Amino acid sequence: MSFRRTAILGAGSWGIALAVLWAKRGNHVTLWGHNPEHIAQLDTARENPDYLPGIKLPPAVAVTSDISACSEADIIVVVTPSVAVRSVAERAKAHVGKNAVLLSCTKGIEHGTGMRMTQILNEVFPANTAAVLSGPNLAIEVSRDLPTATVLGCEEAECAEELQQHLGSSLFRIYSSDETTGIELGGALKNVFAIPAGVSDGFGLGDNSKAALVTRSLAELVRLGTAMGGHTRTFYGLSGAGDLIATCFSNHSRNRQVGEHLGRGRSLDQIKSSMKMIAEGVPTTKSAYECARRFDIETPIIDQVYAVLYEGKPPAQGLQDLLGRDQKSERL
Repeated sequence: MSFRRTAILGAGSWGIALAVLWAKRGNHVTLWGHNPEHIAQLDTARENPDYLPGIKLPPAVAVTSDISACSEADIIVVVTPSVAVRSVAERAKAHVGKNAVLLSCTKGIEHGTGMRMTQILNEVFPANTAAVLSGPNLAIEVSRDLPTATVLGCEEAECAEELQQHLGSSLFRIYSSDETTGIELGGALKNVFAIPAGVSDGFGLGDNSKAALVTRSLAELVRLGTAMGGHTRTFYGLSGAGDLIATCFSNHSRNRQVGEHLGRGRSLDQIKSSMKMIAEGVPTTKSAYECARRFDIETPIIDQVYAVLYEGKPPAQGLQDLLGRDQKSERL
């Protein structure tokens, strides 16, 4: 398979970072965003100072709000907020070629259905191949050419390897996999656990507490993720443990920032109104809570995050309820 043109649907920080990364490799990239006014500003300035200040779009990146521009692309990269993936896919449906590969770079789980992003894409585009790219990849660092690694999953192993060769580089190392389920669930669920990690920072609880929390978060992620069909080994790789570490400890992590603000006494509404980008952990908490009920999986951390975000529970009470649980043997 020969890849010549890439269309990126979603002009947020991650979409811009990927456009910059792949355009520098000589790829022809089209970057689509839904808001014509914002896209016109981005096209003129070639930079979004709110998302990635100081990062300029290379000349090889064509910026548009016309979704039909993806019609000639061999790779359609979906990097919209998770709540918008289905609607954007439906809008793009008439313009996507039958041989185009769909690559999800969105981390989330659909409310109500519990569907992963590639499942949504497979439903909208049943004749096309869908793949996923996920890992400890903070947009600001990728856009600055700082080295990282990620994993690309596709049930068609040959397609995964071809995408790996086309999109990877020495600074953006791509590992291939024939699984998508575990990769997507690891990338989605880690955003939920970054919120209590941030709360711990906001409370000033120290490194011991945070290390314990992140370790138990990984155990919970594996427990729920395997029940939902993911492979255990995947959750201990880049898209699971790797992404969990980056998101829970990085100052760049929006989900960790949400938790830190909660720990310092701000309400969720205040936090959301002050943020310029979406923290996926907030909607994914609701989806993860629904999935845990559906699969009858014990998820004490997810349950407390849900109670804080959606039931008005004070973060301090959520922490106390976690710490007050019966002591037991360690299970991973």
